[in-house]
Amino acid sequence: MRYKNMSSFIVMDIVRDALKYDDTIHFEIGQPDLTPSKKVKKRLKKALKDDKFSYTESLGLLELREKIVKHYKKTYGVKIDSSQVLLTPGTSGAFLVAYTLTLKQKGRLGLSDPSYPCYKNFAHMLDIDPVFMKIDKSCDYQLNIEHLKKEKIDALQISSPSNPTGNIYKNKNLKEIINYCDDNGISFISDELYHGLVYEKDASSALEFSKSVFVINGFSKYYCMPGLRLGWLIVPKHLAREAEIIAQNVFISAPTLSQYAALEAFDYEFLETIKNKFKKRRDYLYKELNDIFEIDAKPDGAFYLWADVSKYTDDSFAFAKELLENIHIATTPGIDFGSNRTNQYLRFAYTRDIKHMKEGIKRLKKYLKSR
Repeated sequence: MRYKNMSSFIVMDIVRDALKYDDTIHFEIGQPDLTPSKKVKKRLKKALKDDKFSYTESLGLLELREKIVKHYKKTYGVKIDSSQVLLTPGTSGAFLVAYTLTLKQKGRLGLSDPSYPCYKNFAHMLDIDPVFMKIDKSCDYQLNIEHLKKEKIDALQISSPSNPTGNIYKNKNLKEIINYCDDNGISFISDELYHGLVYEKDASSALEFSKSVFVINGFSKYYCMPGLRLGWLIVPKHLAREAEIIAQNVFISAPTLSQYAALEAFDYEFLETIKNKFKKRRDYLYKELNDIFEIDAKPDGAFYLWADVSKYTDDSFAFAKELLENIHIATTPGIDFGSNRTNQYLRFAYTRDIKHMKEGIKRLKKYLKSR
């Protein structure tokens, strides 16, 4: 059975085990502790008052899709049509639709190693073969056309800013990869979920370089709405109807109340305060962890640090369990993200405030000194 090929998402086991301790310091979970703007909450209350409990059309509320269209014009200078925008139950729904559109059974999906674990698990669910290409600090944790020339793939999936490293694809490299894919009949899928949470560098959308790409984003991270389970997928114009048909069959429509709440999500003044808070957290945690472990990729975006812990262990899963059990610090073992030396890495999320993280760093330094 296809699900037999799926690997466990270990971080969720860590999240569950972390609940055993009242004083756990949380570096494990990739969800913001910040709440969305008051405008979002007000709009959600209005939707409840107005009894907005019915399905929307499968593409999603036209008003929200039009706001997403305006967002791409304002942010990236890119013109898209509202018919190209599909609202989905989280980005998970978007990935399933994108993979169904671009890959046949036993199709080959190119992924980086390390990368977000659900990519390969979605592939296995659809009987698609994930093809892993190793990335590390020598290539700035980015795939490039030299990687692609060595593999036969039907589609390529990247993320920028990425999970787990927080790196951003450089424009020159991104353009070269997209051009290579266009020239060789390879579908290009760009996970841009952490756009907005970028600090010193700008993150370009793949749509700036081609009209044939598939772009995925959502309201969970930058917009601080993870529990509302709402994402979006932008598809090439000629595939808009096919995407709608898939959505009709797989999930009918995205959550209605979430869609109404998201009408107020593009509150740019508020979102700037969110970005600044995460930047301060990034700066603090990078400085502190860099004194303990080797951080070979200072994150340009997202809210993760990819820490090389090889001077302490060659089993990141056992090390994560040790830290949780002995000093109640929850982290994510690198092996969640692939097999390319991931046994030597932990991912730290800076999704809690600095006061919370300071306690964790204090415990960690004391423990490692006496270990």
